[in-house]
Amino acid sequence: MSLKSLDPRVTRLNLPEGEVPAMEPKPELDQFETYEAFHQKKEGTAYTYVGPVHAPNEDVAFLFAKEQYSRRFACTGMWIARTENIQLTPYGNDNDNVYDTIQFDEPTQRSEQPEPYEIFHLKKRGKAHAHAGRVMATSYQEALQEAKQQFGEKGPIVNVWVVKSKDVLQSAEEDKDMWTTIPEKKYREAIAYKVMDKITKYKEENKPTTAQ
Repeated sequence: MSLKSLDPRVTRLNLPEGEVPAMEPKPELDQFETYEAFHQKKEGTAYTYVGPVHAPNEDVAFLFAKEQYSRRFACTGMWIARTENIQLTPYGNDNDNVYDTIQFDEPTQRSEQPEPYEIFHLKKRGKAHAHAGRVMATSYQEALQEAKQQFGEKGPIVNVWVVKSKDVLQSAEEDKDMWTTIPEKKYREAIAYKVMDKITKYKEENKPTTAQ
């Protein structure tokens, strides 16, 4: 007796009742991975989170992020990090400093060589995470502890993201030409077309004359 289902597509498969066919493994790269994108609006400013992209690898993710998040706005650089490589703290309230709620382990003697980690702070819910700085550590927990010592007084801090620097694809100095071709990108902004000025001018030029 074949399996009956509320979904007619399943019923049409004529599957034996009580038996579930083995699932075939999905091929590699069957689904894209999720990456987080950060951009720098002006030289010297912090890299700020702008949104996610889905891509098969970080190089394609960089291209997708460039297309998605730098076409309409000024941009001088971009960072890409795979979502799974970002560790985050619990979320606090807008007036709290999340560092004060974290229990840190007692420091132990380092057995590994420290490496750089990037620290991102969320100052207020609804805003975007911004790069606070870089610390040297041997683990995410130690990086968070170092971040508290170096940047923890810049509260309130609602949430913290921590990612190894080696896991962040960063635009290089020689890549800056791609951002400076049309730095202001005013051709993408409606205000640049001065639509209302043109409408007003058109109305003035075509104002009906009153009969004498």
